[in-house]
Amino acid sequence: MSGTNLLLLLFAVAAAATGQLLLKHGMQLAVKQSEHDGSLIACAATSPWVLGGLGIFGISAIAWLSTLARVPLSVAYPFNALGYLGILAASVLVLHEKASIWTWAGTTLVASGLVIVVLTSP
Repeated sequence: MSGTNLLLLLFAVAAAATGQLLLKHGMQLAVKQSEHDGSLIACAATSPWVLGGLGIFGISAIAWLSTLARVPLSVAYPFNALGYLGILAASVLVLHEKASIWTWAGTTLVASGLVIVVLTSP
């Protein structure tokens, strides 16, 4: 895999993870706001965090499609494991969620699979 394709793939995964974090944060705020203002759908649809998350997630989808045009799916898809690891770390550090040792262990095992796939790819 070329360096350009690797960067595109990593960008797609990082953008998807960032979009998910923005969506989660936006929905947390929308739930709180809807307790006072009414409709959760209306609060979510007008949340800058949700809209930003959707925009970034859309950009990640375009980058992912571009990646798939250049990299075999059997190589590209395991890179999503990096997204799992990044989202778990950010959910704990940024969103202050709790994660058990088993969650960390399982996510680390999944990410380890990525290393195996990359090192053994033709």
